Amino acid sequence: MSRIYKKYPPSESRRGRIGRAAGSAILNVVAFGGMLVVCYLLFSLFDTPAQHATRSENRSLEAEYAAIEARYDTVALVLDNVIERDKNVFRILFESEPYDFKESAIESRLDNYDRLSGLSESELYREMTERMRRLEKGQHHTVGLFGRINAVVDSVGSKANNIPAIQPVINKELTLLTASYGMRIHPFYKSLASHQGVDYTVPVGSRVFATADGTVKEVKTRKTTSGRTIVINHGGGYETQYSHLSRIDVKRGQKVRRGDIIGLTGNSGLSLSPHLHYEVRFNGMRVDPIHYFFMELSPEEYQRIMEIAQSGMQSFD
Repeated sequence: MSRIYKKYPPSESRRGRIGRAAGSAILNVVAFGGMLVVCYLLFSLFDTPAQHATRSENRSLEAEYAAIEARYDTVALVLDNVIERDKNVFRILFESEPYDFKESAIESRLDNYDRLSGLSESELYREMTERMRRLEKGQHHTVGLFGRINAVVDSVGSKANNIPAIQPVINKELTLLTASYGMRIHPFYKSLASHQGVDYTVPVGSRVFATADGTVKEVKTRKTTSGRTIVINHGGGYETQYSHLSRIDVKRGQKVRRGDIIGLTGNSGLSLSPHLHYEVRFNGMRVDPIHYFFMELSPEEYQRIMEIAQSGMQSFD
């Protein structure tokens, strides 16, 4: 009976097969790694529809937040002006440096912070957007009004010099206006009363200017609630009144030009503290003097002083 012998390949052939198998495995690993790299690059370079929508929404939100931040800066300027005005009132009333208004308001700020902390980002965004919308609506109205006033002045021509068009005191920073036209709490009677002019809180002895060309109609020096007072007739139905003066430098019947010094501010008559009460009358009716500063103020300044006037202030007479 013959035997069957199993034949084994020589050792060199076995090593060759092992090498080929190892080489094939390495190639497979490299190919798989290459596929991973390609997939990563594809996903990195090209967004999915959801990622694209998210990126677009984020860019839109960033632009909106930037716009709101710019509008907030404008509001902050107005608030800073109000703080400076209050400090000026404090100095004149008490003849000392004011206390720290920021420290005095810290409690209310903390309460407001707690309230805002409880709102979501979308609620905060809606609240800020609504506040900015209301403010900008008022701003657009005042800018449009300023343009209409300018148009009227242009149509008047040479008679424009007889229309009140500047502030009666130097108020470049717009911080001296402390009471506007409208219903205000009377400082002595503590009741709601019509305040038919504007008040400027200024130290005694500050210069007072005629706000348009005209003729001095009346000079009051006797004891009256308005104190020492000058009334100027500008023609065309316009008159202006300057009250609570400490000194009068004009006389009845005298001709004056816009910008002439007609007296000095004071605290005469029924007055809470040194200030100037200024009125504008048109055809016998008292009108808001704020609308008669257009020659002196830029549109931005006019808009700013209108915002100050609308903030609600205490009259001094």
